[in-house]
Amino acid sequence: MNGAEDNRDARFPARRRDGASLRRSRYVVACLAGHGTGPEMMAEASRALAQVSSLHGFHLDEVHPPFAGEAVTRTGNPLPPATRRATLSADAILVAGPSQPALDGVRAELDLAASVVRVQRPDGDVTIFAPLDDPLEEWTLERAFASACERTGSLVAVGVGHGWNALVERVADRHPGVSVRHLPLAQALQQLAAAPASAGVVVTERALADALADAPRLRAGGESRAAVGLLSRTGPGLFAPVHGSAHDLAGQGVANPTEILLAVALLLAEGLGRRAAAETLEESLAAARRRADRTPDAAGGRLAAGTREFVDVVLGLLPAARKDTEFALGGVR
Repeated sequence: MNGAEDNRDARFPARRRDGASLRRSRYVVACLAGHGTGPEMMAEASRALAQVSSLHGFHLDEVHPPFAGEAVTRTGNPLPPATRRATLSADAILVAGPSQPALDGVRAELDLAASVVRVQRPDGDVTIFAPLDDPLEEWTLERAFASACERTGSLVAVGVGHGWNALVERVADRHPGVSVRHLPLAQALQQLAAAPASAGVVVTERALADALADAPRLRAGGESRAAVGLLSRTGPGLFAPVHGSAHDLAGQGVANPTEILLAVALLLAEGLGRRAAAETLEESLAAARRRADRTPDAAGGRLAAGTREFVDVVLGLLPAARKDTEFALGGVR
């Protein structure tokens, strides 16, 4: 191994074979707010990170380096060297606006291998994994099986080639506790559009990823919300809401924070391996969205009663939503 590779390994946290962070009691999360509603969304994400981590007995150190528009104002550079270093040395990266051009510089430094999309609808949630390149299929399958093992115990595999199905079965042999269903594309699209919760965790080939990720949102209208993660084999993963920075709502305190909270949950589950904490936040968020007195969605992602008020409801429901699977079977896993 050469010196550059030694330095790269030294600055990234320890990882298991499946790419997830080894279980620790303390983590660093780099928070990149950007512009538009980004600072407002990141402030609410910080509240959620602090409360859910405290509830589950671990600690998160947040770093908020200048990024994008703020960094340009302060330094003339959308991704200053100090921001780059702070971001790449973190255990996970949370981004408030996924369309920030400055993210290209961060992505270029990461050993990205797979995408993961988490969609929440009133009738259920679904998680969809896909490799970013064909040689990364087996690594992605390992991550999908790990998620399925802890979420539902079942996995839906969608592919079009015999080679894909054979690879799924080889990986499945290493995960005897997970049941696998192979679905053709047309049937998978229909199931994800009609009843995403019945699929639970889905893994697919790279070429089918976009179609499958769009399917759960087709019949849900404005009630569908999603977050996306880019998973790295050796470094921090990057997690963000699907929608952009909503410049027209900036500073008004009415932008919908649902997707940034979903991104926080995805970061906890797939970035830090803290799945029980992620499930607590997801359940609390879903319960808040079901409440009659919640701040209802309106056109354009606006909330009638305000961003902070909605997050207050979510955080107030956390204790009742708490998941303790991490402490099952007599000890921390």
